[in-house]
Amino acid sequence: MFGNLFKSRLETGLARELYDSGVRAARQEGHYRNDAVPDTLEGRLEMVMLHTALIIRELNASGGDEGKALAQDVFDVMFDDFDAAMREMGVGDSAVGKKIRFMAEGFYGRASAYGEALDGKGEESLNAILARNVLAGEDKPNVENELALYVKKSAEILSAQGFEGLKSDGEGRFAEAVAQS
Repeated sequence: MFGNLFKSRLETGLARELYDSGVRAARQEGHYRNDAVPDTLEGRLEMVMLHTALIIRELNASGGDEGKALAQDVFDVMFDDFDAAMREMGVGDSAVGKKIRFMAEGFYGRASAYGEALDGKGEESLNAILARNVLAGEDKPNVENELALYVKKSAEILSAQGFEGLKSDGEGRFAEAVAQS
């Protein structure tokens, strides 16, 4: 939370822009139509974490040390945002730190699982990971398939954009959400 105090406005501003682009992608209506992704606080939180994980994955993969530093800044911005949102919802100051730590651990686990599945290194399929996390364990094979295709396409788009594109555009590009059936 206080890590951003010592960073330049340019670094923090770029990280905020990248994070915000992930939030916009997570909020695409198509994700929530036809009872696809649950339109709940948890469902939307999972989608924000998914999109942010994709941005961070690309920054780490294509940006060298500068990309890794920017990826950390994006992570910090996301959790500063979560912290502020919890406080706005009335979560007590003493509980916020514990909840943030729990969320950060969950984010790292999800980001790792998504990355392994996208790289073909994990034992668990992307569909299964998305079903467990984003779909809250609900059995929706069509939604799982469509969402997995969306995630793969978005990862490809971000990869084509690369670190330099993310840095110069100040925005992550994602696939269009599909209204799952």
